[in-house]
Amino acid sequence: MVENTINYNVVSIFSGAMGLDLGLEKAGLNVTVCVEMDKLACQTIRANSQIPIIENDINKITTEEILTAANLSKKDIFAVVGGPPCQAFSTAGKRLSLQDFRGNAIIRYLQIIEEISPECFILENVRGILSTPLNVVPLEYENEYSHIVEMQGSIMYFLWNEFRKLGYHLSFTLFNSANYGVPQARERVIIFGSKKGRIPLPNPTHSQTGKETGKKWTPLKEVFEGLENVEHNYLEIPQRIKKYLNYLSEGQNWRDLPIEIQKEAMGNSFELIGGKTGFFRRLSFSEPSPTLLTSPIMNATLLAHPTEMRALSVQEYARIQQFPDSWKFQGKLTDIYKQIGNAVPVGLGYVAGKTLIDFHENNYDPKREKSNQIPYSRYLDCSDFEFIPKFKNQITQKEQAKVSLF
Repeated sequence: MVENTINYNVVSIFSGAMGLDLGLEKAGLNVTVCVEMDKLACQTIRANSQIPIIENDINKITTEEILTAANLSKKDIFAVVGGPPCQAFSTAGKRLSLQDFRGNAIIRYLQIIEEISPECFILENVRGILSTPLNVVPLEYENEYSHIVEMQGSIMYFLWNEFRKLGYHLSFTLFNSANYGVPQARERVIIFGSKKGRIPLPNPTHSQTGKETGKKWTPLKEVFEGLENVEHNYLEIPQRIKKYLNYLSEGQNWRDLPIEIQKEAMGNSFELIGGKTGFFRRLSFSEPSPTLLTSPIMNATLLAHPTEMRALSVQEYARIQQFPDSWKFQGKLTDIYKQIGNAVPVGLGYVAGKTLIDFHENNYDPKREKSNQIPYSRYLDCSDFEFIPKFKNQITQKEQAKVSLF
């Protein structure tokens, strides 16, 4: 853990195995308390850190309890950070749907920001938050949001609008972790909120070819250095999958199988539409890893070692997510894969933390987004300056279409 000379105190909620937090501390922030309900993740935090932990459902604890555990007052908190699960709100009956709304983790995150009122915050989430609809809102929100509840992306618009009411300027995009030196093409939405002003998105430091940035994506070969003589712990790949992996070399998948056995290997999945690159997939030493999932041996999302007849080990998983080799994960092998697979890469946490500090200290280029040569994501309209205007335009079109019916 990095010692801080400045009190950039952080409250971490939905902490998991602390991937995001480790990156923030590396950047110079000071994590003062972790809130996490998963028992084994809490055991992992305790095994590696002296940071106070509140092991409970976020909906069952108060902001006062969080501050007491951190031994700080509201004015001492620089940032609240975390990745609340994002799910659509239930429409199954009015009473149930309202309970679902108020008990939703992402709404609790919003409430905690309102109650603590930190200088800034980081909200991390999966790509789906950009397309998830609200589905339902309570009466107090009905006038403002009832007309957009079924629209794709209305959760993100709701959050953008509600955070603005609390005095925060937001910036967000879908980041590809590989563009920031992480040895993994993992895409995550990061929302930056600040009372001081809108934080310009950090420019990528790496690119696939290295032409635009001067640095190429970090390959697995570089990350696995030093693990040659380590005892690896891993789940066994099912025998049926091993049968076909024997035909494949580094960087190959089912499409590289002999044509006469492709259909035999794929079965009913052969007719499915889509890339299907995860079937019978061996990773490549010369490229970053695909997104690490909670299990490396699933049929459609296999993460097989480039040359050995096995899945990626938990030691390799941890390296890819940039945890220190000394980090002790608690639980069974399946639990450890889950903790690592669910984590934010430490390097992406570092970028997020450095972005906050540089903005707070006025140590940044305010025009950096305009000079950026690398798309933040392979998808369109994922950044706030694209997403919000587009969504507002869709609202206008919807309203105009409704008027034209009368």
